[in-house]
Amino acid sequence: MVITETAPSVALQCGALRAELRPDLGGSLAGLWWDDEPLLRSTPAEQLAGPRQSAGFAMLPYSNRIGHCQFEWQRQGHRTRPNFGDHPHSLHGVGWQRAWEVVGRHPQRAELRLRHQPDADWPFAFEATQRFTLLGDALRWDISLRNTDTRMQPAGLGWHPYFLHRPGSRLRTQVAGRWEAGADALPRQRVAQGALDAAVAGLALDHCFDGWSGEAWVEDARHRLHLTASTWHLVVFTPAGAPHFCVEPVSHVNNAIQAPDPLAQGLVALAPGQRLEGWMRLQRLPPLP
Repeated sequence: MVITETAPSVALQCGALRAELRPDLGGSLAGLWWDDEPLLRSTPAEQLAGPRQSAGFAMLPYSNRIGHCQFEWQRQGHRTRPNFGDHPHSLHGVGWQRAWEVVGRHPQRAELRLRHQPDADWPFAFEATQRFTLLGDALRWDISLRNTDTRMQPAGLGWHPYFLHRPGSRLRTQVAGRWEAGADALPRQRVAQGALDAAVAGLALDHCFDGWSGEAWVEDARHRLHLTASTWHLVVFTPAGAPHFCVEPVSHVNNAIQAPDPLAQGLVALAPGQRLEGWMRLQRLPPLP
């Protein structure tokens, strides 16, 4: 079905796998369930207060931070607005704080669209789409960003899923480098990093990693979740005492836009009419015996 509407919620179902979306709240994934048991931190769509309480949201046209809400691009200075409480930086792009249109709907998939015009949050025009598809035991989540401006613009994207921190939760993945941050939460230096294979309870991370293998496992006594994505960078955030943690596939290093060579850190120079695309997939597998 091809439609164009602003819908308060969209429900998808494929066998035991169920998802609910909130297009009006940042195009966020409200919840993801397997036989009515949450796979991610999940809230029924009608009860969701905002994207920061959701199962996840898309980050675009950049992920993580723009340091102190300013950057230079093609010899021109730009400013953005703080958008995360009392944090001095802009976080996670603009898509997660805008209402999206539903432009396609099917029992097992939905497509959302956002059209952005230059404003105080982002100085370039773009059109973005999100496509959510249930595939039996997996969710595939595609993001596309097209430059509709007359100027070249910097571009990036990512996904911000919230995993449940259950007893025995464990994270396994392979990376090459870890970016250490300063007191301002901005990256300062890269250090070598090999495999991550640890109980989440023993991790104290709020880091971006590069050289990511493109897959990660999140496991506990109830489920094994296999995360794969098209990106080479990964952010891991394990807040102390929280019932959730984040494993976020992203296209670029945090604050890449202020790096001496932003493109070397994964940011893309997107010409007018060009498109940046990415995908992530989350598969549910039964726990090992």
